[in-house]
Amino acid sequence: MKYTPSIAFDEMSGSAKGVTAAKSRGRKYLRNRGYGGRSRTSYQSTVKSIFKELGQSWRGLSSEQILAWNNLAQSQAGRSVLGTSSKISGLNLYQRLNFWIIRCGGTALANPPILSGVEAPAQATVVLSATAFTFTLASIPSSVSNLKLVIQASAPQSGGISNAFAKASSFSEPMSVVSTAISLKSDYDAKNGAPTSAAPKVFLRYFYVNTATGEKSGDMLVEARLTTTTQEEED
Repeated sequence: MKYTPSIAFDEMSGSAKGVTAAKSRGRKYLRNRGYGGRSRTSYQSTVKSIFKELGQSWRGLSSEQILAWNNLAQSQAGRSVLGTSSKISGLNLYQRLNFWIIRCGGTALANPPILSGVEAPAQATVVLSATAFTFTLASIPSSVSNLKLVIQASAPQSGGISNAFAKASSFSEPMSVVSTAISLKSDYDAKNGAPTSAAPKVFLRYFYVNTATGEKSGDMLVEARLTTTTQEEED
């Protein structure tokens, strides 16, 4: 909500006591101060920190290394904001692959890796209740030594929402690939809050990352809905 201040606040700017003084199109006004989500801000800071690190390390590469990344990028494709295929630069590819390597605890590659692709994960079963939020893959690859599982999820959505996969974002660190149930509740609730009867749906997107090359698989999608105690007892 905005309030037009008196002439006494003509040069006022900044925030204090829950109020922000701002200026738009030559007009000054006061509005309620906005506060971003703490968990989301923390994740965004991590992402920005990684890309800042990669921007600096890219400038430290040799001409031969940059040329190698540019050559490899010629065989790769990206996605434009409209979803169409587009060419990417060597810097784009360097950042794309090394982001996931660093995110999974590794060190950025100075030389481009040999890319072999990553198979998408199997279908997952998700159980969501007031006391549990678990994720179980139907099967896993025979070798998972260089794989991490990344699970992203939307905030709780109302029952009338049929598709909110685009709202899915990271809420935990990349995970080890296991065939047993993975508990998501603690990390998920810490960032998004627990689902309720008013907002019982969660839309999840998940994929594998090759920690040696930075390649990620295609996305898999699964929808979870809060199960009440009554429904659990009937099942």
